[in-house]
Amino acid sequence: MRIATYNVAWFNNLFDGEGLVLDDAGWSGRWDITRATQIAALGRVFRRLDADAVMVIEAPDTGGVRDGARALETFAQRFGLRARQALIGFANDTQQEIALLFDPDVMTARHAPLGRAVGQRGAQDDPRFDGVFHIDLDVDDTPENVTWSKPPLEVFARIGGHDLRLIGVHAKSKGPRGALSDKDALRIAIQNRRKQLAQCIWLRHRIEGHLNRAEPLIVLGDFNDGPGLDVYERLFGRSGIEIVRGEGSAAQLFDPHIAAADGPTTARFWQRDKDQWLEALLDFIMVSPDLAARAPVWRIWNPLRDPALCADPKLCQALLDASDHFPVTMDIDL
Repeated sequence: MRIATYNVAWFNNLFDGEGLVLDDAGWSGRWDITRATQIAALGRVFRRLDADAVMVIEAPDTGGVRDGARALETFAQRFGLRARQALIGFANDTQQEIALLFDPDVMTARHAPLGRAVGQRGAQDDPRFDGVFHIDLDVDDTPENVTWSKPPLEVFARIGGHDLRLIGVHAKSKGPRGALSDKDALRIAIQNRRKQLAQCIWLRHRIEGHLNRAEPLIVLGDFNDGPGLDVYERLFGRSGIEIVRGEGSAAQLFDPHIAAADGPTTARFWQRDKDQWLEALLDFIMVSPDLAARAPVWRIWNPLRDPALCADPKLCQALLDASDHFPVTMDIDL
């Protein structure tokens, strides 16, 4: 089967208040790309992926009379996708949900959050992802209260008699948005990095619970981080992705791109101040050791790094028009 993760930039802007697709000449939210262009590009990309399940990052939100899951299902119906049933976990107020779009003929899936629910007493290090995590990142012995603006989506899936756990993730961005000076940018960047690392520690706690119970696990999504991305890694010792992976532990998650030597990238952003593109490795599909032993095959659908994708010029352009991130897929025999 094929499992994918895909951060779709400004997906929320492509639906009206009732969840119907806005296929018109209005601007999409992406620079110089109309809603009709982005919708057509996304349809082409999703059809070409032909995945059994896609963890959609920045999926349309739920609000008013609109249901984000139904909006995704409307999109899937529009383009005749096999992955046509949608699942959203804890809704958030960022207009960027985490959703699983899957083929109901291949698998069943339900939201299955673990941890201590809000208001319940219990272990302080295992709250539910819509709750608060207490951790001391300083030397002052005062715990900090960490939350997710986009709580990870925990899924229990059954595929051909096999049980599987998936966790969809959209971690805190490190970008110093709103900075008014270089000094301010440094302060915000460090603050954001600290919160991201705390989120990753929280996530790793949950991962270790699954690994200790020998449950097949896939952790996937946009981590807004990767090994060696910036100077703050020296300050904090490890990147968020290395924490989630379990660097140095006996039970590590595996994604070949984390240690790849050829510098793969899953996203690109235009830097107006530098008048150039920034490419980064931010999106991962990490699997537990038992799944890694099944020899899955990963692919980053980046036409800038994978010339084979440009053998189909329409697909090549669609991948560039659809989002500032590229899909990542994993084919695995279950």
